[in-house]
Amino acid sequence: MGHSSSRHNALAGDGQPPLPSRFSRFRTRLRLRRRDRAAAAADCSESGRPAVAADEFAGIARIRIVKADMRFKDKFFACLSLGERTYRTERSDNTHKPEWNSEKKVVIETNGPHIARISVFETNRFSKNTLVGYCEVDLFDLLTKDLEEEHIEDLALLDPSSSTNAVGTISISCYIEDPVETEQSFARRVLAIVDYDEDGKLSLPEFSDLMKAFGNGLAVNKMEELFRQADTNSDGIVDMDELAALLADQQEKEPIISNCPVCGESLGKYDKINDMIHMTLCFDEGTGNQIMTGGFLTDKQASYGWMFKLSEWANFSSYDVGLRSGSTASHILVFDRRAKRLVEEAIDGKIVLSMRALYQSKVGLTLINTGVKDILKNLSEKQGKKMNSPESAKDIPKFLDLFMGQINMDETKDPIESFKTFNDFFVRQLKPSARPIAYNDQDNIATCAADCRLMAFSSVDESTRFWIKGRKFSIEGLLGADAHSDAFINGSLVIFRLAPQDYHRFHVPVSGTVEKFVEIPGCLYTVNPIAVNSKYCNVFTENKRVVSIISTSEFGKVAFVAIGATMVGSITFLKKEGDYVHKGDEFGYFSFGGSTVICVFEKDAIQFDADLVANSERSLETLVEVGTTLGTSKRNRELQVPDLQKCAVE
Repeated sequence: MGHSSSRHNALAGDGQPPLPSRFSRFRTRLRLRRRDRAAAAADCSESGRPAVAADEFAGIARIRIVKADMRFKDKFFACLSLGERTYRTERSDNTHKPEWNSEKKVVIETNGPHIARISVFETNRFSKNTLVGYCEVDLFDLLTKDLEEEHIEDLALLDPSSSTNAVGTISISCYIEDPVETEQSFARRVLAIVDYDEDGKLSLPEFSDLMKAFGNGLAVNKMEELFRQADTNSDGIVDMDELAALLADQQEKEPIISNCPVCGESLGKYDKINDMIHMTLCFDEGTGNQIMTGGFLTDKQASYGWMFKLSEWANFSSYDVGLRSGSTASHILVFDRRAKRLVEEAIDGKIVLSMRALYQSKVGLTLINTGVKDILKNLSEKQGKKMNSPESAKDIPKFLDLFMGQINMDETKDPIESFKTFNDFFVRQLKPSARPIAYNDQDNIATCAADCRLMAFSSVDESTRFWIKGRKFSIEGLLGADAHSDAFINGSLVIFRLAPQDYHRFHVPVSGTVEKFVEIPGCLYTVNPIAVNSKYCNVFTENKRVVSIISTSEFGKVAFVAIGATMVGSITFLKKEGDYVHKGDEFGYFSFGGSTVICVFEKDAIQFDADLVANSERSLETLVEVGTTLGTSKRNRELQVPDLQKCAVE
């Protein structure tokens, strides 16, 4: 175990330099371990992880993707997505029974993301990686079963095009670590660095090397005291497990490790729990299993090959959250409210390039002002006629393939064979049970008007700071002279953006009486964020739209604005002036294309849900469904409404 010193104070007689000291060898060994674990440290990136509140910490879960049983042979890899982090396994051999035995530790919070998505991709040399199956796992359900550490759960892998069809099975293990055992396990891993002969025992000099390298003044003062406590027979040698228990106990009482042994980051910025979480995730080794690769935001990003990585490195494309990286990137990320994770919006790369050229450049602005408006309008009218023809029905299967995994046909009211034209399919109705209305009997709670990507702002200033970059956006310009009133000055607004793959019927978000409809002619620009975030055009105030004013008892007047877009020439309302509408009622629909609804509330009339506001302040759209909560009235405080985003799963 190297009890004697190997330090030489002078050159040897043969002129050779002195041998490095044991302490120097230890530092060299540590640097090598850090270098070998650089990828894991970068993946951990704990400095970017928000602190976990003590009362929110549920534990650290170790999720292991073991193997799968597929219906065909290929080379497969799997991805694990939870919240805003995604990890992937290595690629398997060419087989129908891939084995990965790959694991990752993740932090579980009582009110944080708990639905993990596991996606399986096929890959080969000649084609891009393709999603072939997925499953979603409620970690709370697994972790409350008190399963054994080695218990393996077999789950059905669902077909991305139909959630009722299985394409295989996948085996996973999910185990919640005991916090005390986690701390002791970490301490054992740290001590193993100085166990030079790997016999599971340490001497005082070896333990001193560790404390001097990682500790602080307290560590140096305490090291001999801790060692003597473990050295019960006073032979100068202690069992590493015993010393690990004492070290973990001391770290809990009074921290003696001041820097993370892996990434070197200073500890103590938050509290002891977050220090323990940081070091446990950073020092994620010792099980003998393959650790999943991290650093991804979505499973789709994790599936991209070397060409995307090269373009990202060369700054030709970016993949991140936020206004600057989102609107100008080749990938649009949104936050799925139900699953509490990031997802990527499907959009053809050629369309992205054309939109960026048209809407985010002065040249594009010149084209818009010299005839492109009319071209887009004529194109939308022709496309609308085409989608109403019987021949267009053959495009339905192609459309479903394009948006595989994003359209759930099991929710559709009528079978696919019943649609005689593409537009019949596009304006399809859903089964009544597919979109339940939250708090249906409480009119002081507003609900989402569409299946969409949502942005919520307390004022126009907020909207233009975080999202809308048009030259002259205003509430008055949006509503027009005939619908605007002083009641909407400094009001709140919420933007519901519908993508082509969404259910395209919109619903009433509040209960009240329809006062009037005002049609405003205009252009048909795209409502994609690439255009909305552009400073060169005013999508919402220049596009064709229909404004409806709804008078309510809880929110005052609410303006409901249905906005057309490229390929959307038709906006149909199903109610008329004077009708009483109840929140959740079907209000109308858009024909083929993407489109948007904007609701404007009077000043201080609504308190939007906190999660929607938080995402909007990050310039991040939230993927929501019809009938989920939008906000509560600020004018009636007698009813206390629970925060749905903090309701624990029973």
